[in-house]
Amino acid sequence: MIELLRGDITKLNVDAIVNAANAALQGGGGVDGAIHRAAGPQLAEAARKFAPLPTGQACITAGYRLPAKHVIHTVGPVFPRDPERAPELLASSYRSSLKLAIANGVRTIAFPAISCGAYGYPIDEAAKIAVREVSAFSDQFDRIIFVAFDGAVYDALERSLRASQ
Repeated sequence: MIELLRGDITKLNVDAIVNAANAALQGGGGVDGAIHRAAGPQLAEAARKFAPLPTGQACITAGYRLPAKHVIHTVGPVFPRDPERAPELLASSYRSSLKLAIANGVRTIAFPAISCGAYGYPIDEAAKIAVREVSAFSDQFDRIIFVAFDGAVYDALERSLRASQ
């Protein structure tokens, strides 16, 4: 089941939340900074061993002070740094996260809109990619949740989910 919520991903009691991380995996702005602040300093310490994480790849750590058991960190593409490869790199961020979740027994997972904040990916295009990639794995999870912090991202994800049905 794929769901859409508007709110704070750090508050969700799920097996894993996905962090739209930077390659250094040490926290930053937006959802990345919020996840690091909520999880505590142990998150940065645990993530450090995976850095630098290549764009489109994912790694997993414990959730520490979060309600989520795990944090799956993935680095989405900075737009428009490599516009020809950006769609595949964004799709790879979702696929890598989902495959890692399955390998670690995750049944419930929440995603932010990867690359749509500071990384500047066009929201409507990113939402289509996100919904397509997540839909391909939906039968392997009990719940997949897209979490939008603002109305524009929520609306784009809602349109993409409606179009995919």
